[in-house]
Amino acid sequence: MGTYSHQTVLLQEAIHGLNIHEEGTYVDCTYGRGGHTAEIVKRLNENGHLYALDADEEAISAGRARFAGEEGKVTFIHGNFRETVPRLQSYGVDSLNGVLFDLGVSSPQLDDKSRGFSYRGEEPLDMRMDRGQSLTAEEIVHTWTYEALVSVIARYGEEKYAKSIARAIESARNKYRINTTAQLAEIVKDGIPAAARRSGGHPAKRTFQALRIAVNDELQAFEDALTSLIARLHPAGGRMAVITFHSLEDRIAKRTLDAYCKSPELPPGLPVIPEEMKPSMQWINKKPIVPSSDEIEINRRARSARLRIAEKIR
Repeated sequence: MGTYSHQTVLLQEAIHGLNIHEEGTYVDCTYGRGGHTAEIVKRLNENGHLYALDADEEAISAGRARFAGEEGKVTFIHGNFRETVPRLQSYGVDSLNGVLFDLGVSSPQLDDKSRGFSYRGEEPLDMRMDRGQSLTAEEIVHTWTYEALVSVIARYGEEKYAKSIARAIESARNKYRINTTAQLAEIVKDGIPAAARRSGGHPAKRTFQALRIAVNDELQAFEDALTSLIARLHPAGGRMAVITFHSLEDRIAKRTLDAYCKSPELPPGLPVIPEEMKPSMQWINKKPIVPSSDEIEINRRARSARLRIAEKIR
């Protein structure tokens, strides 16, 4: 995951926001192409350590090759980030100085024509982050009910034409096997009124996003991992940095972190806030940090990115 290269401003903001200590313990939950990992590792001394995870085994293999010789500073773990805490515990790690999420599909995954993440081109209808899992986008398209397709496309794609798109998929799959991204993109296009297709980007964008999220159970995995890792942040300054690329992820990040940063509703006139009711975290940035226009010009995939950072205070 992660569409950022090490030159981008938002990546540097995330690294700065983590307030990295050279002897600290950190987690990059989404190794992707390694930009964040590289920036963290170079700030650590021999007593600091980074655990870099990715569901994509190809990303992990590339990471191990890139950071050969840095084994004392970085450990690579292949797995879904909802597995982060138990995997860290297997290394004897219970307290963290910082955690980073850079969600979404990485540029290598988008550009790899065998992965099926892109609606532009002729690719197998796959969309798995972890190729070891069995569920693919092709299976969803062919075996899930009309009602399930509507639910997924509407919920995860925020697509108002979910019903007509699901109906178009159902009609097409009764006639032939839908096994390429080009076929699906054309079917989705046919399910959207012509007038609506003329604005808002590629007509298949939201449906492809929805299927990718469903294939990889991305939102629930993110929420599970975020909550479990907040509990492992060091109580005096441990930080969480999250880069999201669409509103559903951002809402989870904001809602979850806000729950730890806000004081609860208190009875009027309460003279002292009980210690156990005080917030355990504070926002480092009240509003999300967004990429500059120059950055978007360089990397169009970054245009929807949002960075949120919060710190553990007790």
